[in-house]
Amino acid sequence: MTLTATLPSPCVTNDSWLSTAIARIEADYQRSADTHLIALPLPGFAARGVDLYLKDESTHPTGSLKHRLARSLFLYALCNGLIHETSTIVEASSGSTAVSEAYFARLLGLPFIAVMPRSTSPEKVAQIEFYGGRCHWVDSAAEVYDQARQLALATGGHYMDQFTYAERATDWRGNNNIAESMFSQMARERHPIPRWIVVGAGTGGTSATIGRYVRYQRHATQLCVADPAGSVFGEYHRTGDASITGVGSRIEGIGRPRVEASFIRTVIDRMIEVPDVDSLAAMQALSNLLGRKVGPSTGTNFVGMLTLAREMLARGEQGSILSLLCDSGERYLPSYYDAAWVHSKMGDCSGAQQHIAQWMHAAQTP
Repeated sequence: MTLTATLPSPCVTNDSWLSTAIARIEADYQRSADTHLIALPLPGFAARGVDLYLKDESTHPTGSLKHRLARSLFLYALCNGLIHETSTIVEASSGSTAVSEAYFARLLGLPFIAVMPRSTSPEKVAQIEFYGGRCHWVDSAAEVYDQARQLALATGGHYMDQFTYAERATDWRGNNNIAESMFSQMARERHPIPRWIVVGAGTGGTSATIGRYVRYQRHATQLCVADPAGSVFGEYHRTGDASITGVGSRIEGIGRPRVEASFIRTVIDRMIEVPDVDSLAAMQALSNLLGRKVGPSTGTNFVGMLTLAREMLARGEQGSILSLLCDSGERYLPSYYDAAWVHSKMGDCSGAQQHIAQWMHAAQTP
């Protein structure tokens, strides 16, 4: 398996259109406030010196962490001369990136096609269509790459290819990236430099940005990726074998059936592989704690946070753990929030719900 992508031929871009396109994206950025940092009310941990936080990425204009990625991918493609005023934008996506890219394509007046598995939530499909995009369906996540590439060729457009370019489209040294924002918002907390940052990985772009930033700034912070069942990233992190393939994840938005070029294993200090029932139990528990619904990938992150927090308590350590609230649970009402759907697709979550509740109250030691 190769991790490189076939690049489109360079296009001739009208300087005036290019200048206007970049200005529109930058103006949109200036209209958007930074996302909030939420301190989780978990007294059993806080009383013993371990504080947990979530950066709420659901408050972006398109409702997810992927808004940052889509903005960076568009600016990267524009400044590299890969998009012009008649380009059709094509992306392979499990949903959230496509929603955000549809938003930016509409901002620039460009047509957008999302290549997605049929299992993508109807709410995400509706949002893509709301922003003027259209969906091209495939039966499995493994098919999205070739279909997107072929559609881009057929339309004379540009395949954004988030799975290749996510790690390089963002300036990881600073310039208002997510990592810089995280550390700035933590500055006045009890433990301002996190002991751990926990993220999921779909493209791997977020983990690459945060991992590089932490090293560049010489922070005493370690990076953990919480990886769902079925994803190959955990095994790749252990072995370094980029040829491995798997069935893919059932937690929408994270995990992959193959190793993606943007997943940089060497910036990640630890992987925690999370069973699906644990992700969904944690999603429900966190939603109850916050009083609003979060998406399933946030549940995966929360399992990683609780695992690390319990280990810190067992060692008598104090410090902070920071993760991401990736998107709202309102996008998943007919699926991950439907008990019948969960039972048929994921199985019985009752046991997982019990031990997640115990973890949240610091009732057990590892």
